[in-house]
Amino acid sequence: MTRADGGERGPAMRVGHGYDAHPFAGGDPSGRTLVLGGVRFPGERPLVGHSDADVVAHAVIDAMLSAAGLGDIGTQFPDSDERWRDADSIEMLRQVSALLAENGWLLANADCTVICDRPMIAPHRDQMQHRLSSAAGGPVTVCGKRTEGLGNANGIVAHAVALLTARGGQQSAQLASGEQPSVLDEGGSER
Repeated sequence: MTRADGGERGPAMRVGHGYDAHPFAGGDPSGRTLVLGGVRFPGERPLVGHSDADVVAHAVIDAMLSAAGLGDIGTQFPDSDERWRDADSIEMLRQVSALLAENGWLLANADCTVICDRPMIAPHRDQMQHRLSSAAGGPVTVCGKRTEGLGNANGIVAHAVALLTARGGQQSAQLASGEQPSVLDEGGSER
């Protein structure tokens, strides 16, 4: 196996995938506003959720937690806990970034695909990416995809992937279990 730094121990990298979906609010949305990637969309149909129902931020949170082996959004911010009712998901993302740092991980990058027919994502992409990246502690990119009539008109779905690196670039980060991540030697055997 080729290592990027050519040293005895290569940089630790971990990849995680995140997914989130929320239905649109029916009837009276009780003053809720649609929030995607930390950006408010007044006049658009809001989503139902315990927090602010930001599917974009939630998918990124899940991808980051998954990569670090630290559970998922429900583990860290359970909907049974009233502290998280109507919570700002960008603040939740900041807390996840801090948790990862405490465990020796840094976000190298994350990418999120938002699947919806409305609202259009492209006009708001730069603002979403700025808000997400600032909170996550690393670059987060966003793209929108329409369902082209094949998808669910009852809500919005988001998928995200995150790449984490060990702080300091070396295999020093710990998994949630407290174990050191495995390192493979040149022959692909664990050492």
